[in-house]
Amino acid sequence: MTETQPAPPPLNDGIPPADSHGGHGTSGSRTALAVGAIGIVFGDIGTSPLYAFRETFAGTASIAIDRMHVLGVVSLIFWSMLIVVALQYVTILMRADNKGQGGSLALVALLSRHMGRSSYGWLVVLLGVFATSLFYGDSMITPAISVLSAVEGLTVVNPGLDPLVIPIALVLLIFLFFLQSRGTAKVGALFAPVMIVYFVTIAGLGLNQIIQNPDILWALNPWYAVQFFITDGAIAFFALGAVVLAVTGSEALYSDMGHFGRGPMRLSWFGFVMPCLLLNYFGQGAMIAGLPPEQAAEVVRNPFFLLASEEFRLPLVILATMATFIASQAVISGAFSITHQAMQLGFMPRLTISHTSETEAGQIYIPVINWALMCAVILLVLTFQNSSSLASAYGIAVTGAVTIDTLLMGVLFVGVWKWKWFLALPVVAFFLFVDGAYFAANLVKVPDGGWFPLLIGLIAFTLLTTWARGRKLMRDRMSETALPIEIFAKSAKNSATRVPGTAIFMASQTAGVPSALLHNIKHNKVLHERVVILTVLIADTPYVDADKRCEIHDLGDGFYRAVLHYGFMEETNVPLGLKQMSACGGDFDMMHTSFFLSRQTLLASDKPGMPLWREKIFAWMLRNAATAMDFFRLPTNRVVELGSQVEI
Repeated sequence: MTETQPAPPPLNDGIPPADSHGGHGTSGSRTALAVGAIGIVFGDIGTSPLYAFRETFAGTASIAIDRMHVLGVVSLIFWSMLIVVALQYVTILMRADNKGQGGSLALVALLSRHMGRSSYGWLVVLLGVFATSLFYGDSMITPAISVLSAVEGLTVVNPGLDPLVIPIALVLLIFLFFLQSRGTAKVGALFAPVMIVYFVTIAGLGLNQIIQNPDILWALNPWYAVQFFITDGAIAFFALGAVVLAVTGSEALYSDMGHFGRGPMRLSWFGFVMPCLLLNYFGQGAMIAGLPPEQAAEVVRNPFFLLASEEFRLPLVILATMATFIASQAVISGAFSITHQAMQLGFMPRLTISHTSETEAGQIYIPVINWALMCAVILLVLTFQNSSSLASAYGIAVTGAVTIDTLLMGVLFVGVWKWKWFLALPVVAFFLFVDGAYFAANLVKVPDGGWFPLLIGLIAFTLLTTWARGRKLMRDRMSETALPIEIFAKSAKNSATRVPGTAIFMASQTAGVPSALLHNIKHNKVLHERVVILTVLIADTPYVDADKRCEIHDLGDGFYRAVLHYGFMEETNVPLGLKQMSACGGDFDMMHTSFFLSRQTLLASDKPGMPLWREKIFAWMLRNAATAMDFFRLPTNRVVELGSQVEI
């Protein structure tokens, strides 16, 4: 019952309005938002010091643990964070907002609006959908590797606790997923204080080691990263697959921009989060570089927790576990948000959505996504057993999404920001070289676990594109046989008995007569005094202004065609939208209003529009989609469903 409709580009594309969170507010509100962002947004990238530095050495046994290699790895981490996170995402891509919203789908909607029906438009959409598909693999691995790596800190406190690591991690993860249906509003109030304490703690631990071995600061010089490649060649290249773990979560920063705005998020990143992370990474490097080779080889197995003295390690394990719990929550919430966007933009069938907050529209809970993620996370923990094994599966989804974002960034430069190609080309080529190197280095992980996020991404991509294609075929078939409403209204007014009340017929198209109306008059031979054909259109902008919500056309003889416009981040609450309609033959009284819905049954076609296996997938998705009654918040005792058959 929904479809996307391109909207005219606003004059301020890429720059949020003054009342948004884009950084134009008061310094007090900006600071408050920046603090909130620390608790919600930066958990994923903030917990990467638990395993990123460790995996670079422990995960690649061929790297010698000496001064040159430690400086080279730390230098790689520093410049990767500077180029990929600080420059590409926080500085450049955060300017590419779709009315304040970020993320691959929001960027694709922005690009599609400007590119119109260009010959390359379909490729842009496919790239954005694939980047979104890869996010689902990331959202499964992040909770597993983060919580496991934190709980593994218990073995540093007491090696005899090793058998308890997996059970404790599973209990925490299952509790996390069961918490989702209750919402995170109350727990979320603790997120920012906990993460601030966490970041300050890891920065202090790192600074303590830097003071003891300031020689590590030479890693600020990119020559040490270059020297690493000159000396070790292929080994240094493969090490990129572990170094990139330090920037996981960068794409999520862009996706979460709409919650806090780019101004506060930049303030959080440059003013607090990035310095804290770098102090910890440099501290781990300083500790390793200052040890004899034999001792360094032992310490590098878990350097994060060994930064703390023995009496403080257990509190650090507890604090790190809380931080990974928060990071996992942010990724799960991101999966809910991405799924909601995909539904609204027509890439996914309607799913049951629960709103867990009366005040925050963005806090939603999607049961099927929640339980699917939980099963996948449990399977990952039981299959891979430890965070080091999971690190092999981690990274490829992130680097794939980052590489796709780089390609979309090139389209943005030329198609939206109107850069000259000779200016855009070297910038895109530079980022593509860096991001492509990380992606290529992660490809060697495919046999060791990297296949998992790729498999999840492929499955998600197939489902998203199959649904979009099937819905288009259905709309095309229904349009071919649609009767013009003007002709129907004139012929029907004298051929059926008019009864009191209002009948609203939900239609996916803004033209023609919905099948439910045809079946109603065919079988019941009655028409209500007021007949409204209602279509819900989803724009390619995140929000639609209230004064542009309703569109009404009086067709005469008690017939009306109405359109409700929503953004892809908004809830499609039809009864609430109807209250705003004042020029549709009077107000809507829900006790005297009936909603008529069409439920389609697919039939095999002599000339199928897509392969049979995809038709079967589409039919399965259609059968299991949530009813329009739930999706549109229709009153349950005022809905009538009428079936129809459609060939695709």
